[in-house]
Amino acid sequence: MKIIITGATGLIGQAFIERYAEQHQFHVVSRSYSKVIQTFSDWVKTGRVEYTDLASLTDLNDFDAVINLAGEPIVDKRWTAKQKQSICTSRWDITQRLVDLCHASTRPPAHFLSGSAIGIYGRQTADTIVDERFTDFHEEFSREICQQWEDIALQASSEETRVCLLRTGVVLAPRGGALGKMRLPFSLGLGGPVASGEQVMSWIHIDDMVAALSHVLETTDITGPVNFTAPQPVSNSELSKSYAKSLRRPCLFTVPKFSLRVLMGESADLLLYGQKVLPGVLTNSGYTFQYQEIDGALTALAKE
Repeated sequence: MKIIITGATGLIGQAFIERYAEQHQFHVVSRSYSKVIQTFSDWVKTGRVEYTDLASLTDLNDFDAVINLAGEPIVDKRWTAKQKQSICTSRWDITQRLVDLCHASTRPPAHFLSGSAIGIYGRQTADTIVDERFTDFHEEFSREICQQWEDIALQASSEETRVCLLRTGVVLAPRGGALGKMRLPFSLGLGGPVASGEQVMSWIHIDDMVAALSHVLETTDITGPVNFTAPQPVSNSELSKSYAKSLRRPCLFTVPKFSLRVLMGESADLLLYGQKVLPGVLTNSGYTFQYQEIDGALTALAKE
């Protein structure tokens, strides 16, 4: 397929392109031409990856699929009013631009896969099971971001274009993502659960993330929301103990709720609360997870 992709230099986008560049032709949308060339130098040389200026496009007639992963990192900075606006507009504006280009196309892409997150469900209790049919949302900022993001993406839906909403959980990868922030303290034996540790972490190994994304791209009867989470969510405490074990380090400390609030402000909610999210659509459509349980996933990542 000929795919236009945003957010390609991020954790998921980069892993997806590296795995499937021989199978697809990627046109990468980015604010930085040099970053694209640096990140995908080998694939650029072979012509499998090209830089694309979204502002110069008048339609998407030449593309078979859109994969929209762009967005300001949500936990890297405190949620000031300015940062909240940046988090939102970095997702909403580029999604609206892609939708408008779809509408301007006489032959729009057949597949429009657009980023979202399990944050759309809002915080839930540890015993509440959440799949794609769940509607008892908790209203908070993470939900506001994702709901508007999804609503914009759904405008691209037509008889010619199916829209899938990629509700992504905590992505575990050897470099970057959640483990990138956890690695140093845990490697020093200073890691541990956050607050009570009872909050549920719905995670997914990066290999399953990209393979499941390809599965959704190729499975044309999948539409609407898709949870990208492993079938066995765990508590924050279980994840912390498993990660420490994979690094052969103790798990003796706890991050106090008060300290996290002081450090992160409102964005601490993302670590203090969770959701028990299950991948109903992926499982029912025949996707088989390579990593279903946390110990195996983290042990494999520790070797990379």
